[in-house]
Amino acid sequence: MTAEERLADRRERLILAAYTLFANPGFHATTIERLCATARISNRAFYECFSGREALMRAVYDRCVEETLQSIIKAIDQAPPNLDARIVAGITEYVRFVTADERRARIMHLEVRRAGDVLSGARQRAVTEFTKIIESSVGDLPVQLPSELHLLALALIGAITELLIEWVVSDHPPSTEVIIKSAVHVFRRSFSR
Repeated sequence: MTAEERLADRRERLILAAYTLFANPGFHATTIERLCATARISNRAFYECFSGREALMRAVYDRCVEETLQSIIKAIDQAPPNLDARIVAGITEYVRFVTADERRARIMHLEVRRAGDVLSGARQRAVTEFTKIIESSVGDLPVQLPSELHLLALALIGAITELLIEWVVSDHPPSTEVIIKSAVHVFRRSFSR
């Protein structure tokens, strides 16, 4: 392998190790030494790839968000061109995709908050991207939309986020079907006139 290929390989191994370890035992409980042992690289090699744990967490979180965005956009694009179909398709895909791997759900909805202020910018960028999906998914439909669509989209993202946090932290988590049903209800009521 070339030097660039070796660096890319180490970076990918660290991201994969962090994906598991940041989900469990969690961001704060995971040391750089443990990440390096799991990825089978030296501590020195870690710093050739990332400036610290926060930068690695940002890379893992950004990947989770990007994969989720792609999945949701595809589902909405394949849905019939009406408001209800797009609501159901988008929410169903979001909840199913995020919960298909508990590590993804924990990183996106719990550990990113536990990481603190250093990741608030990454989290805000993700919220902005999800808001744009809601706005663009309903904005081209021949329906009367709320005057403050942007604020409504933010509120709806908050509702889904809290439902998924409950799924992650609860000793007896609700089924994903119940989460989907609850979120669809909130979205439908929010867009009803």
